[in-house]
Amino acid sequence: MEFGSSWLNPSIQDPLCHLYAHEVTPRPAAPFLPPSVHPVPTPLPLLPPLDQPIMGQKISGSIKSVDVRGESSYHPVRRELRGPDFCRPPRLDLLLDMPSATPETQLRHAWNPDDRSLNVFVKEDDKLTFHRHPVAQSTDCIRGKVGYTRGLHVWRIHWPSRQRGTHAVVGVATPEASLHSVGYTALVGSDCESWGWDLGRNRLYHDGKNRPAATAAPTYPCFLEPDESFVLPDALTVILDMDEGTLSFMVDGQYLGVAFRGLKGKKLYPIVSAVWGHCEVSIRYVNGLDPEPLPLMDLCRRVARLALGRDRIHHIDALPLPQTLKNYLQYQ
Repeated sequence: MEFGSSWLNPSIQDPLCHLYAHEVTPRPAAPFLPPSVHPVPTPLPLLPPLDQPIMGQKISGSIKSVDVRGESSYHPVRRELRGPDFCRPPRLDLLLDMPSATPETQLRHAWNPDDRSLNVFVKEDDKLTFHRHPVAQSTDCIRGKVGYTRGLHVWRIHWPSRQRGTHAVVGVATPEASLHSVGYTALVGSDCESWGWDLGRNRLYHDGKNRPAATAAPTYPCFLEPDESFVLPDALTVILDMDEGTLSFMVDGQYLGVAFRGLKGKKLYPIVSAVWGHCEVSIRYVNGLDPEPLPLMDLCRRVARLALGRDRIHHIDALPLPQTLKNYLQYQ
């Protein structure tokens, strides 16, 4: 695949502005064709109204929204979301554009075999995965090895939906949060030492034991209608920004907004609570960013990769550039 001089958009006056905007793949300049050979545009098919489900089609992001009244319906989840809680952090895009953490780094940020309920254990052949024993009437947790006090940190949780059971909660906790409870409960978020998202009920929990009985836990994602539930895929991304003091989540590349605020000044660990016998949950640390400003070289590389766009980012080797610059653009 060949690229001309249009792979960088010369109309961009301030390239750093891309760090504070959504990623947009620049449209390459169209080749000149004589009028006689211009293709005839194909009419676009008519789409049903937005409030009508499009049956048989895959929705954006592969996220399924189910009407709890029993009527199956599919709604695109990539809605027009406004407000500070839905503003995707610019540093998050920068972090996700970086190479993933090395296997050694992932092991350093894996589940802690010494900080768990006795009903779960870290697998010998897969240190990133824990297994829960089939113990009845028990809720069990495990924390990660590393606690975070500063910077932006992202990790992915893989938890098969068929292994979640009635109470599957993902979040963060202090070292004082409880790791075991009798009965089945949303243990993460039950006290003031943990914050969690119940994946089955689409609810956020923090200090739940002291919440008035008449007060329902907040819905998450908060754009769900009262008669909707949110069916998650097997994997989700956790985003902990200790500099802003926020916890948020992302599913299939879609940022779902801030779930919790007010986390500054704490030391927080990844945590999950599970009730399903023989469930296996994996954690994979993606990467982290320190709060200090990034070097100019990193910012320039980010702008160049944005200008290339996602469709052409894997064809850097085909560019007419020195090999040193190609390696730089590929984080090599």
